[in-house]
Amino acid sequence: MKNTRTTHNPMLKWRWAACAMLTTLAVCAAIWSGNALASDKGDHERAWQAVQSGQVLPLPRVLALVEKAHPGQVLEVELENHKQQWQYEIKLLQPDGRLMKLQVDARTGEVLKRKPR
Repeated sequence: MKNTRTTHNPMLKWRWAACAMLTTLAVCAAIWSGNALASDKGDHERAWQAVQSGQVLPLPRVLALVEKAHPGQVLEVELENHKQQWQYEIKLLQPDGRLMKLQVDARTGEVLKRKPR
């Protein structure tokens, strides 16, 4: 007898769609981070090239790595370049209601700094 049960999870689909959108927003946020101006496309271009060339992990992959040790709802993500190192800044709402800000190495997914709020 064939198993007709599917493992379709609409929430999982929604989550991946949200991650894809956040990736786009994170790359765009590089324009406004630091001292960059909205009209300065240099930072945006460098961020986009970093993602495309593999210097920066895609956001869904980073979120999957981070979620293992820091579960919670992602509220905000920014991709920034600090001293020639790409970092994701991720703000989470933890299951207990506390806010957590993480600095994550965008190349490896390693959490560099945690700051509870």
